[in-house]
Amino acid sequence: MSESPAKVFARLSTVDRPDVASPRLRRAVVLGGSVAGLLAARVLADHADEVVVLERDEGVHGIDGERRGVPQSLQVHALLPGGRAQIERWFPGFGREAVEQGAVASAAHQSEQWIDDVRAVSAPNVVLLNGSRTFIEALLRRRTLALPNVRLLPTAATGLTFHDARVSGVRLSAADEESVVPAEFVVDAMGRSSRLAAWLERDGWEPPPLQRMQIDVNYSTAYFARSQNEPPVAVATSRVSPDYPKKTHAALTAVENGRWMLLQMTYGEDRPPQDWDGFVARCADLPPVFADVAHNQPIGEVHAFRLAEARRRRYDRLNRLPGGLVSVGDAVASFNPIYGQGMSSAALHASCLSEYLCGASDATGVATRFFELQKVVVDAAWDLSTQSDAQRLETGRPPLPTRLQRALVDQVLAAAVVDIPVATAFNEVAFMNAHPSTLAAPSVVLRSVASNVRTRARAARGRLTSEAGTPG
Repeated sequence: MSESPAKVFARLSTVDRPDVASPRLRRAVVLGGSVAGLLAARVLADHADEVVVLERDEGVHGIDGERRGVPQSLQVHALLPGGRAQIERWFPGFGREAVEQGAVASAAHQSEQWIDDVRAVSAPNVVLLNGSRTFIEALLRRRTLALPNVRLLPTAATGLTFHDARVSGVRLSAADEESVVPAEFVVDAMGRSSRLAAWLERDGWEPPPLQRMQIDVNYSTAYFARSQNEPPVAVATSRVSPDYPKKTHAALTAVENGRWMLLQMTYGEDRPPQDWDGFVARCADLPPVFADVAHNQPIGEVHAFRLAEARRRRYDRLNRLPGGLVSVGDAVASFNPIYGQGMSSAALHASCLSEYLCGASDATGVATRFFELQKVVVDAAWDLSTQSDAQRLETGRPPLPTRLQRALVDQVLAAAVVDIPVATAFNEVAFMNAHPSTLAAPSVVLRSVASNVRTRARAARGRLTSEAGTPG
């Protein structure tokens, strides 16, 4: 790919709808009906006469709509602005409909960000749509299945069939017999536990290399009653540096049905409390907004979740892959959830699929171009989310290029606490509106360094003043 990653990312982030002359596929099948699968189905609806979504968990829901295939669904999720823009691209009016049904649209003045117990400046681009994962997914499902050429089968796939080195169908396991759904194009959206790699190896194809990153992240999320429809603070985050004495990260958001969702996150053996008394007590050690929310009426129980590692399946490195087959969402890469990139990455994968299908002379050929586009999106999210985890877990001295890159990022992160233009630029990357390389722009780096010099100078003057006023 000759274009720079930043240029590709910017193009994939467009909100313009593509011109599709007429469908070139007879039937496409999507394996999985979560966010990534639903958005892939929406894109495929423009290119196929029929789109079939296979979702084994349809109609199998627990408390608050929890599905067994999405064990993290009851934790706090973020629909980042980049992801929301892509969803609006495919489903115009999605945000308005979400708010009408109870989601909370928050402006910059309704947001608080804390870093090491210091409140960061409020950047103007912190404009969010707040809702639970199950709420957002349910609305996406209704919009997707309302399309005339999309239907859902409540079943699971057991494998693929091939003809002339291309996908020809999807194997289904019925009660006592196996059947095949013919397909010209298949999308793997089976999530983190996707079985596609095993199927490929079983059938004589090359499985993708699996890249792992240890994270050992622990979550506890609690729900509280909310009395205000438009609270003064609708969303807040609290992050702590690896060497900061406190170890608990936190996030809260106002969601549908008059509720708060409040999350506590830790690493390693330090687990957030799973009982109400312990959970509320730990909120007292967080910035004030978290303790304030924890004083409200609790709802249900505290929900725990643990993730040992981030994973990335490198389909972009395969030399031999059947035609008419792609993989999206967590099936390709699942990140440390604290950065909230999952749903928004899935939305950008749909953008990759759209560009690929619009440009491919033969959509049923090997999807090399799709995986090249997707790599730009995955690289951006993976590098941003794993960088701090790698630093936290390192025991040796990293190579010079890594140290230089971290020094640059550290300058930007420090300045983003006190400098609104730098905070805005950083948010554009964190919100998946811009590629991380944009933070290396001279204007951002120089402003960050200058801001940090001024901050250190003010701190030094403050110490001198304090020392001068101390009795001898």
